[in-house]
Amino acid sequence: MVSETFDGEVDLGIIGGTGLYHLSCLETIAVLPAMETPWGTTSSPITISKVVGHQGHLHVAFIARHGLNHQFPPTRVPFRANMAALKHIKCKAVLSFSAVGSLQEQIKPRDFVLPQQIIDRTKGIRESSYLNDEGLVGHVGFGDPFSKSFAKFIYQFKHLLKNGDEPCTMHFSDDITVVCMEGPQFSTRAESRMYRVLGGDVINMSVIPEAKLARECELPYQMICMSTDYDAWRENEEPVTVELVLGNLANNGQNANTLASSIIQEMAHNLPDFMKTGDGLRESIKMSISTRPEAMSKETLDKLKFLFPDYW
Repeated sequence: MVSETFDGEVDLGIIGGTGLYHLSCLETIAVLPAMETPWGTTSSPITISKVVGHQGHLHVAFIARHGLNHQFPPTRVPFRANMAALKHIKCKAVLSFSAVGSLQEQIKPRDFVLPQQIIDRTKGIRESSYLNDEGLVGHVGFGDPFSKSFAKFIYQFKHLLKNGDEPCTMHFSDDITVVCMEGPQFSTRAESRMYRVLGGDVINMSVIPEAKLARECELPYQMICMSTDYDAWRENEEPVTVELVLGNLANNGQNANTLASSIIQEMAHNLPDFMKTGDGLRESIKMSISTRPEAMSKETLDKLKFLFPDYW
């Protein structure tokens, strides 16, 4: 019987599909029921695992972004609850996986991408901050929304990606940009062409507000984007369909499992510095909140203490 409680600290949080729960290098030690947070309930139970046969104590927590049955559309994902839960169980970094459409010829379907910039095209429907309550003012720096150190750590495993018997490419540079759209519909051709002009390389529906919330939680965050299609910008091709996306998702899922396993095993062998030091983010939230604690309501302070029990 797997435990429903866990008293230790989690090292790595992973947000993505349910297929990532069943990595051969991991043994499940607890499944926490969907966690209640001050910002709602997580989208799935939280699976806590350890590395099989390793003397270290690396613990990994998994959350299914869209729920175990894929029941949460992008706009309705409880992003704040998911990230708050990972912070509450003392994660040191968050790794996110997401299917994306390609906006550039050189990023082929089944390629992987490590973006370093974001263009936000969501519609303001999603709750995207912990610092937006009445009686609380805070502004967190977001110029570099991803952890470059984390991306470099991941990039060392690029040679493991395969498209059948052929290699596939992992793209990584300082200016690779993911566009986040609202959805749930895919882009029109005109929108897709516009995103290319704006400098977008890939497009998805989930990096916002996930990346913003990770920053507010002082968590190094990197998304691994898995290309499934060329979006709608190619004039001589049919627009993207669910059938096309699902076909490429299967191959991407296998590569995602290989990549996640390699990342986890390397972390178990040698925890990277950005997880030990906080990647320069520790105590940044103190500098970002301008409201004095004595001016905050008890409810507001209790929420902040859920994330940062030692700060106030």
